Amino acid sequence: MSKILFAEHDGNHVLKFIGDIRFNLAPTLTGFVQQIGSRGEKAIVLDLTEATCMDSTSLGLLAKASLASQAILNVQPTLVTTNPDITRVVHSMGFEQIFIIIDDMMYSCDGALELPIHAMSEELLRIQVLDAHRTLMALNEHNEACFCDLVDALEAECNPSVKDSTNPTQARAAG
Repeated sequence: MSKILFAEHDGNHVLKFIGDIRFNLAPTLTGFVQQIGSRGEKAIVLDLTEATCMDSTSLGLLAKASLASQAILNVQPTLVTTNPDITRVVHSMGFEQIFIIIDDMMYSCDGALELPIHAMSEELLRIQVLDAHRTLMALNEHNEACFCDLVDALEAECNPSVKDSTNPTQARAAG
């Protein structure tokens, strides 16, 4: 079973991801990202030590969490990963640019509570998936090449008001 646990210790907010982390947890993770800075946190730690797999939507939302942490808290978050497959994927996405990545830290997340899973409409979920992939594309050219077709397809499905003329896919199509 997939889940996200939350714990707080001395102003450090920890999200511990357990199991196969997929787009269905996007609303939960988005809720956390939207509240960065409102809970008095000093730093954010994203613990992937018990994650078995992560899809690209989840990776995009982790990137959004990092960018929000840097913009609001002026702190680069820490990403903890001990699974070689997960470590390889986060490095392939260029996460060393936006996270402090630790691959050998094991610690206890005592007192962690499971974040409630939020439900949302298919349309809103599609918008979150699109936004997560736009975030990944903005990190580097490799990601842009990997996700441009998916973003194009998602944009075609979404309401025209969601399209962003400043995103790389739209700029490429216009030029």
